[in-house]
Amino acid sequence: MYTPIMQRSIQRLVYGFVLLFALLAFLPAHAERLPELINRVKPADIFPNATRFGTPEGKPMTAKIYEGDKEVGVVYITTDVVNTRGYSSKPIDTIVALDKEGTIRGAKMLEHHEPILLVGIPVSKVDTFINGYIGLNPTKNPPKAGSTPSEIVTGATVTVVVIGDSIVRSARVITAELNKQGGAAATTANTAAQTRPHRLPNMDKQDILSWDDLLAQGAVQKLHLSIGDANKMLAENNPEAAQHPFAGNPDDTFINLYTAVVSQPSIGKSLLGESGFAELQSRLKPNQSAIIVAGEGVYSWKGSGYVRGGIFDRIEVIQNDNGFRFTDLHHTRLLDLLAKGAPHFKEVSLFVTPEDFSFDPAEPWRLQLMVQHELSVQNKAFVTVDLNYQMPQSFTVDDPNGTPVAIDAPAPASGAAAAAADPTAANADVGAAEDNPQRMIWKQLWQEKMPHIIAIGIMLLILTGVFFFQDTLVKHEKFYNRFRYVYLTVTLVYIGWYLHAQLSVVNVLTLSSAIVQGPFSWDYFLMDPFIFTLWSATAIAMLLWGRGAFCGWLCPFGSLQELTNAIAKKIGVKQITVPFGIHTRLTAIKYVIFMVLFGVSLYELGFAEKLAEVEPFKTAIILHFVREWWFVLFAVSLLVAGLFIERFFCRYLCPLGAAMAIPAKLQIFNWLRRYPMCGNPCQICNHECPVQAIAPEGDINPNECIQCLHCQVMYNHETRCPQVVATNKKKAKQAAAKAELDAQKAQQPEEQVVHFVPKSKTE
Repeated sequence: MYTPIMQRSIQRLVYGFVLLFALLAFLPAHAERLPELINRVKPADIFPNATRFGTPEGKPMTAKIYEGDKEVGVVYITTDVVNTRGYSSKPIDTIVALDKEGTIRGAKMLEHHEPILLVGIPVSKVDTFINGYIGLNPTKNPPKAGSTPSEIVTGATVTVVVIGDSIVRSARVITAELNKQGGAAATTANTAAQTRPHRLPNMDKQDILSWDDLLAQGAVQKLHLSIGDANKMLAENNPEAAQHPFAGNPDDTFINLYTAVVSQPSIGKSLLGESGFAELQSRLKPNQSAIIVAGEGVYSWKGSGYVRGGIFDRIEVIQNDNGFRFTDLHHTRLLDLLAKGAPHFKEVSLFVTPEDFSFDPAEPWRLQLMVQHELSVQNKAFVTVDLNYQMPQSFTVDDPNGTPVAIDAPAPASGAAAAAADPTAANADVGAAEDNPQRMIWKQLWQEKMPHIIAIGIMLLILTGVFFFQDTLVKHEKFYNRFRYVYLTVTLVYIGWYLHAQLSVVNVLTLSSAIVQGPFSWDYFLMDPFIFTLWSATAIAMLLWGRGAFCGWLCPFGSLQELTNAIAKKIGVKQITVPFGIHTRLTAIKYVIFMVLFGVSLYELGFAEKLAEVEPFKTAIILHFVREWWFVLFAVSLLVAGLFIERFFCRYLCPLGAAMAIPAKLQIFNWLRRYPMCGNPCQICNHECPVQAIAPEGDINPNECIQCLHCQVMYNHETRCPQVVATNKKKAKQAAAKAELDAQKAQQPEEQVVHFVPKSKTE
C-alpha cells in the first residue's frame, strides 16, 4: 500500500541524487599539488640516481632533487605551473624532473580526472608517450612544430596531446625561473635594461572601423591553412596520416581562422555593433576580457566536443605558457560580425575569459588550433597550429602601475610555429581575397565512418523487420529468445563498448538548449554520425512503436542490464516482484529527474550536464568502468539491483527514458495484440512482463513498454496462454467431431439411386 512514508522516501531519494551530483560538481581543486603528490614517487624513479627530494617551495612550486648531498635538478607538477586542462576541463597532474640545464630527466602522470584518457589506450602506452619527452630540452631544442611522441599515435586522444603540451610549456616556465634565480648580476642588469611598460587596452579609442581596416591594422588576426598544408603537417607528425589524407584539392581552404579582442571599445563596437558592445560590457566582470573566434573552410574549429561535452577542445588560449580552454559557460554564438565588409562565417562565437585566469588582453597571446584527423575509430592524428595575436599599439595605453615587461625573443610556440610563420599558412595573407568554403567537416566524417554507419543501418533494418513480422517470429519462442539475446549482445559490444554510440539525456538537453537559445544549426549535431543515425531512427520509431524500440533493443546500458539479469536468472537468483501500486509510483522518479535536469539546462547547461551523471552510461559504456571509484560504485550498484529487479534503472531512474516517453505519446499504431480475457481473468502477461508495463487490468502502458515482445510470445503460446489453449481445444474438438462424422460416412453402404424417366408427350 502506498503511504506518505513511501512518498517521503521517494522524495528524499530524488533530492539525494541531485545533492550528491551537485556536491561532486563543486569539489574544490587543490591550488598547489606538489606537496600532496611528491611522495607518490621515489626520487630514483623520476631522476636517475637521485636519492632524495628537498622541501617544496616557491611559486611556481618546485622541490630540489639531490644525489647524495649534490643538487642535480628540480621536480614540479605541471598543474602548479600551467593552467592547461584536458577535455573534462579538469587538471591532469604530471610530475616532471628537470636537470640544471632544463633537460627533462623524468616524467610520470600521477593523477587525472580524464577517464576518457584510458578508453582504448593501455596505461603502458600512456607511460610510453610521456617517456618520449625524456631527454628533451624544450628551451634549447623545442620539439618540432606540432609533434608528439609517435608511440602513442595509434591511440592518441585530445587529452594525451594536452599532457605533452603541458610538459613542454611548464618545462620552459620552470627553466626560465631557474635562470632568473641563478643568473649573474650583469645578466640581471641587462634584462632590466630591455623592458617596456605593461600595456592595457585603450578604452578611450572608440572609432568604428571597417573589416578591411581591422585586418590592415592587425586588430583582427587571421590564420590560413590549405588542405595541402594540413595534410603535410599531419604526415610529418604521423606517417600513417599520409595514407589517409583529407579529401579535396590541396589548394582549397582547409580553414580560415580569425580572432580579435572585442573588449576594447573600437574593436568591439566595430565587430559587435554599438548595442552588442554595450550588452557585452554590462556582463563583463572587472577581471574578464572578451574574444571573438570565427572560421570557415572544411575544418571546424568548434568540433563535436562542444555538442557532447560542453568544451571547445580544438582551440586553446595561451599566454606566457599558461593556457585555458573555453566551455559553453563562456560562449555566445553570433550570427554575423557587423563590421562593414565583414564576410559571413560558418562559425563565429563570442567568448569571455574565465575569471580564474589572469589574461592580459593588450599583451601578446596566441590561439592554438588543434587539427585532428580520424584514421580509424580509435586512431587519430594530431597537430597544433598557432594564430598569434597582439593588440596593435594604437589600441593600447601604457599601464603606469604595471610591472615592466621584458623585451625577449618570443618563446617557441608549442604548436606549428613554422606554419604560423609561413606566408602561405599564416598572417601574411591578411586582407587577401576570401576563398569559398568547401564541404563541411561533418560530410567528411560521415564518409570516413561509412562502414560503421552501414552496419548500424543493417541493424536498424533487421529490427524493423522484427517489428513488421513479429506475428510470425514470436510463434517460434526458442528461436526468438536466442535471436533477441544475440541482438542485445551486438548492441552492447558493438554499438556501446566499441563505437561508444550510447544516447544520453545530455543529447536531449543540448538539442533543446540549442533550439531555445538559438540560432539552431544541424551542423554540430551531424558531427557524430553514429549518435545522429541512432537519434534519427529513434525519432521515427517513437511514432510507430513508442520509446521501446530504442530502450528495448538499441540502448547499450539497457542491453547490459537485461543480459546480466538473464545470467542471474540462469544461476538461480530469486527475482523481486515490486507490488504494482508501489511500482507505478516509483516510475514517476525518472520523470522528476528529467524535469530537474531540463529546468537546470535552461539556466546553465554545463551544470545540468554534470547532474546528468545520474545516468551510468558514461561509466559503464563509454569509459568501460575506468573511472573514479564513486562513479563505478554507483554504476555497479544499479547493475546489482538489476540482478534482482530486471532493468531496475530503466524502470525507475532513467531520465532519457522519461524524455522519450513524452513525445512517444504521439505513437500512431498499436502493434501489440491482446485478447478480451487479458487481465480478466488471465494475469500471465501481467506477471511475466519484465518491466511491469502491463497493468492487472490487462492494459499495456506505452510509457513503460520496452517492446521486448514477450507478451506477444505469450499471446501465441500453445501451452501457457489460456485463450490459445481454449481455442486449440475447441479446434481439436471440432476437428475430432468432423473426423468422426467423416469416418461414419465412409462406413455406410452406397445408397441405390433410382432414376425417373418422364414419359414423352407422344405416349
